[in-house]
Amino acid sequence: MRPSRMEKMYTLWLFLIEIFLHISTSSSGKVPAIIVFGDSSVDSGNNNFIPTMAKSNFEPYGRDFPDGNPTGRFSNGRIAPDFISEAFGLKPTIPAYLDPAYSISDFASGVCFASAGTGYDNSTSNVADVIPLWKEVEYYKDYRQKLVAYLGDEKANEIVKEALYLVSIGTNDFLENYYTFPERRCQFPSVQQYEDFLIGLAENFIKQIYELGARKISLTGCPPMGCLPLERAVNILDHHGCSEEYNNVALEFNGKLGLLVKKMNKELPGLQLVDANAYDMLLQIVTQPSYFGFEVAGVGCCGTGRFEMGYMCDPKSPFTCTDANKYVFWDAFHPSQKTSQIVSNYLIEKHLAKFL
Repeated sequence: MRPSRMEKMYTLWLFLIEIFLHISTSSSGKVPAIIVFGDSSVDSGNNNFIPTMAKSNFEPYGRDFPDGNPTGRFSNGRIAPDFISEAFGLKPTIPAYLDPAYSISDFASGVCFASAGTGYDNSTSNVADVIPLWKEVEYYKDYRQKLVAYLGDEKANEIVKEALYLVSIGTNDFLENYYTFPERRCQFPSVQQYEDFLIGLAENFIKQIYELGARKISLTGCPPMGCLPLERAVNILDHHGCSEEYNNVALEFNGKLGLLVKKMNKELPGLQLVDANAYDMLLQIVTQPSYFGFEVAGVGCCGTGRFEMGYMCDPKSPFTCTDANKYVFWDAFHPSQKTSQIVSNYLIEKHLAKFL
């Protein structure tokens, strides 16, 4: 089948972005490290080393990763921070801080503190016994001390100040906590009240890492979470379409994050906080998959693609697809490697290019 005009235009767009990134990275060096906080959208394997069910360090996860290794990334391959790191002329994969296979010499140019299943709200991390956001900050403090011991005060402080901090978190607070358990809904009768509570926690977190030296920060909120295959699978009344309620919550929350970004950039001297909102791009991929070279957007590649993620993503399932590049989603909750690469390119071009 011959490619459509839209598909040709998209291929050209990708080609031009690759040229732009190549030119930028060949003369870059302004960002010496990528430092990552957040949830499963950016976790490169920290949950492998804690007692939790929220793991993905087994097949078929990682089957398209270099050497086909299941690293603990909730993907068939690499995830967004890996692509962003590579685009900045740094390593093509960012190691997890808790992985004993790596040391401070590896972490000096990139490190991930993220934990799948976590959120801004401490009670969200309790759902799957994962690392709360405050603990991610504690690991970062420990990292800073090791960096000083390894490189000395001056060099370590330069890395901390000039590094690009990627923060991606929020979805679990709504889907795994607020809409699943009654505690927060009793405390915050309207979801708007809970959004405001999370915005307060986000502000405190940004202030914390700012006080610890962070200056260049990319903040990503929620995707169109009503279009995740898991949410579509249970949306029977709308014939398994996207849940508009959940999408509207994501839009509303992301809007409040955008206002927070403007507020904090005015208040904190030297802060370069970026509203790296990926909602529109992801929604476009889901609603126009063929434009981006995908064939399936309603279900994930793993298993039936409707409910499976984590341990439910069985390596022996006969239903798992053979080519994840045809799928927008890898499992019922997480994007495929190809989707992550497209979104990363978009974020770099639209929001992060000023740091190159």
